[in-house]
Amino acid sequence: MKTMMVILLSAMLTDNFVLSKFMGICPFLGVSKKLGSATGMGLAVTFVMICATCVTYPIYHGILVPNGLEYLNTVVFILVIALFVQLVETAMKKTIPSLYKSLGVYLPLITTNCAVLGVTVLNIDNGYTFLQSVVNALGGGLGFMLSLIIFSGVRKKMEYADIPEMFRGVPATLIAASIVSVSFMGFSGLFS
Repeated sequence: MKTMMVILLSAMLTDNFVLSKFMGICPFLGVSKKLGSATGMGLAVTFVMICATCVTYPIYHGILVPNGLEYLNTVVFILVIALFVQLVETAMKKTIPSLYKSLGVYLPLITTNCAVLGVTVLNIDNGYTFLQSVVNALGGGLGFMLSLIIFSGVRKKMEYADIPEMFRGVPATLIAASIVSVSFMGFSGLFS
């Protein structure tokens, strides 16, 4: 149980995919303008990470490894991720059309979100068991959502800040993202 909590909290905070590993930056910058869309994207990515992990782990260990086809893992994993993204997109379009519209082009981009692919590959690279892989995927998704929600709050504050003209827009957003990223470095502790 202790190992599972370490994996979960590490994936959420210390090894946050967005703020520590710099994966999934496109939706992080694109969808974090509003809290609702940030939360929706975070939930969608969490769902896809968990489902992709639940499918790719047995495929890798049950089909690819026994047949000496480990080198195909990236292609197979992307196909599995694309399947789940289509499922999420269809379900969201029918059940929550307002969120579907607010996410726009970023929803289908979950397919190419390197954070989703990263969690499936890192589960194998770290030698996690199936349950550890699912916990890592859950932590990775929750960490992704946490970073989106925090940054949406920062961006909301930036709307009312007196920012010099030359820094408004993308420059201020990138500077704020780097400051939020540096703040997450505190979770990994100080090294001498």
